Amino acid sequence: MFTKAIVRKPSTTFSQGLSSSKLGSPDYQLCLKQHQAYVEALKICGLEVIELEVEEDFPDSTFVEDTAIVTEKCAIITHPGHETRRGEVSSIENELKKYRPIEQIKAPGTLDGGDIMQVEDHFYIGLSNRTNKEGADQLTSFLNKYGYTASTIDVKDILHLKSGVNYIGDGIIVLMESLKDLKEVATYEKMLIKPEETYASNCVRINDCIVMAKGFPDTKKKLSTTPYKIIELDMSEFEKMDGGLSCLSLRF
Repeated sequence: MFTKAIVRKPSTTFSQGLSSSKLGSPDYQLCLKQHQAYVEALKICGLEVIELEVEEDFPDSTFVEDTAIVTEKCAIITHPGHETRRGEVSSIENELKKYRPIEQIKAPGTLDGGDIMQVEDHFYIGLSNRTNKEGADQLTSFLNKYGYTASTIDVKDILHLKSGVNYIGDGIIVLMESLKDLKEVATYEKMLIKPEETYASNCVRINDCIVMAKGFPDTKKKLSTTPYKIIELDMSEFEKMDGGLSCLSLRF
């Protein structure tokens, strides 16, 4: 059961952030509206929303998920894989230490929170362009210290593990169709997202709700077979910057 979420509004420099998207530059005012709708959705899901100060020096800083992994027992501050994002972690650490014991990934380890998928007491760590083996090993050690287990998954053709693979509870993994044979999640029930709706693979289960990107009818139909309330949000401006729903908050 989540009770809190940490978010940060996009800075005016948001369009200068990291992106491989070919969808064009984001509209800043629309981005703010979409972010506010996201915050309201978190509240509908029953969360107290903690909004941090805007960080103009860090264009990607609205994607707070990459800066930490928060469990019931601890918070692990990451060492982001791209050097331009490493200054984002200090303010996140200052906030999280109010709620959890703190551990920290250190160089040469790199790790982005978007590569970490929790399934009950087990954590899947995506080895990607942003998360390396040293980072994964450090995270595994911290998680083991607090009674959790972890294993790795090689991530190819997507930015982060959770760009294409997400756990929504009840033994169900939502994943893009191209990853249907991923052996590491073979034992779970799979909800496959067709290629033209790949972006919708990044959905988030929060308490009794599933939050998903708007405009993906086949994915909505599939998610509607679960007992959870479906909340759709327009994510167009964040998609332009390689961001998804899970990226925009730290939920705990």
